[in-house]
Amino acid sequence: MRMLATFEKTERLRHIGHLDIMRAMQRALRRSSLPVSYSKGFNPHILLTFASALSVGAAGKCEIMETSLDEDVTPETFMAAMNEALPPEMQLTSARVIDDRRPASMAMAQAASYDIRILDESVAETLRETLSAFLGQKEIITDRKTKSGVKPCDIRPLLLEVSMDGVHLHALMTLTETLSCKPAMLMVALSAFAGIETPRVMVTRERLYGKDDTGNLQPLEEL
Repeated sequence: MRMLATFEKTERLRHIGHLDIMRAMQRALRRSSLPVSYSKGFNPHILLTFASALSVGAAGKCEIMETSLDEDVTPETFMAAMNEALPPEMQLTSARVIDDRRPASMAMAQAASYDIRILDESVAETLRETLSAFLGQKEIITDRKTKSGVKPCDIRPLLLEVSMDGVHLHALMTLTETLSCKPAMLMVALSAFAGIETPRVMVTRERLYGKDDTGNLQPLEEL
């Protein structure tokens, strides 16, 4: 059976990288005594995947992991065993059994929503005043880091929804295996347009989204 679970990565863990999060979850699965499945072969490992790696420096409210189990386990039992084995800053918030035929969440991810808190109120005010004109551009070119180097990228089609409320910038942006806009790219482009240095921010990824049968975005953990 396959279990899909959502978990938090709180601000206290924001500087912990994805590989460390993955290792922590693997250790928790071992400590939990749950009947987790292992890969076959010379070097077996726990069958565990994540919908999307979270950038170092960002917190996450609804991160998604999947694992396989050799025996049937209820979501309630799974959550209780895992949360006892996990630190308070990385607790599971939901769990459900998913069909074995369901595609991997990593392949289904289409977008992510972020709360980007600007730590300087005066800078936030400048960005609020600039945001409408910024989004009115037909193209928004900024640098993207790729395996072959830094390349210019038009992120305007990747910005699905962007708004500001006080010092909080709310952004729903494309996130797929091949194409995505990260909060840092948005902030660099917006700050450059406003004529200011890129400010210090606190980034929280609030949710991951996939598309339902009608093509509309829905919370990925519900699909």
